[in-house]
Amino acid sequence: MNVQAEHHDGVLVAKVEGRVDSSNSQDFERQLHEAFGDDAGAVVMDLGQLAYISSAGLRVVLLVAKTLGQRNVGISLCSLSGPVQSVFEISGFNRIIQIHENRTDALAAAGK
Repeated sequence: MNVQAEHHDGVLVAKVEGRVDSSNSQDFERQLHEAFGDDAGAVVMDLGQLAYISSAGLRVVLLVAKTLGQRNVGISLCSLSGPVQSVFEISGFNRIIQIHENRTDALAAAGK
């Protein structure tokens, strides 16, 4: 699992690659917090290269979303593969966190 952060017109994009499960969820959380820092205006998590996410990974996404929400920072997800999309839908996270089909759509929504 790897998290790479990039900035696009005031939006922080965190690209997540690999698998997130109970064996690396703490590292996932640490990497996300380091990537977001204290100055993010809006955050997009690009999950296009995420092959698998367990309930431990979902918990991290929820905790990060709550932390950002407390700072009035919007977060959305994009580019979810079929299996990852299914996990977010089955868990109901798609009703909690905005999900976009691709990065372009997510960046456009974050810029509004």
